[in-house]
Amino acid sequence: MPGLERTSAIGRGVNPPDLLAGGEFRLLGILPRASNYTFLGEVCRNGETALVVYKPRDGETPLWDFPEGTLCRREVAAYALSEWLGWPSVPPTILREGPHGPGAVQLFVNADPREHYFTLRETRLDEFRPVAAFDVLINNADRKSGHCLRSADGTIWLVDHGVSFSVEPKLRTVIWDFAGERLPSALCSDVERLAGELDSGPLRERMLELIDQREVNATVRRARALVRSGRFPSPGSRRSYPWPPV
Repeated sequence: MPGLERTSAIGRGVNPPDLLAGGEFRLLGILPRASNYTFLGEVCRNGETALVVYKPRDGETPLWDFPEGTLCRREVAAYALSEWLGWPSVPPTILREGPHGPGAVQLFVNADPREHYFTLRETRLDEFRPVAAFDVLINNADRKSGHCLRSADGTIWLVDHGVSFSVEPKLRTVIWDFAGERLPSALCSDVERLAGELDSGPLRERMLELIDQREVNATVRRARALVRSGRFPSPGSRRSYPWPPV
């Protein structure tokens, strides 16, 4: 099945977000084992084709602790933040109209489901430091092992960020291997620059199109707190771990 690595479908010079936004959209089927309605689709334009994951707003299960109909926007906000930072690798994700209304449309990653964080960390643990820092920044309430995908070219991609950016502390993740360790200086510098950009730069305006002002301001506070501490946080309780873990 084609994925990010299939250059015959996504040629050189093609901007994936532009293809996702402007391509003709058709559904191929529903993806199983998702808590919200999630579809596999295909977008085509000028001979270029890409598989996508489509999460329509109207298919979101209402949650008591997140405003209704906002999970798709949080998916796009996570991509916007990762794109600005340059880490970690989140597949291009846009907000667009689809067959079931507006929703998040993300480039599909062709990955072996038997590989995930718990298997990848055995040989590639260092590559998850940026992931752990990113989850602190976006206040990710659901970083399961299976949200870490390895594509055929070896890239580790991060997906499923719909329950992120809450104002209240909600960090739940399986990635606690770095708890208490110093944040690498390069990551720390990036986070410090991010705080300034989110406070008054163009990125702030982009984020305000996706999440509300209180949530953007809370992201700034988390970034500055991470820089001040200079260390990865430690789990506070059993609620710091998602269930199921994979």
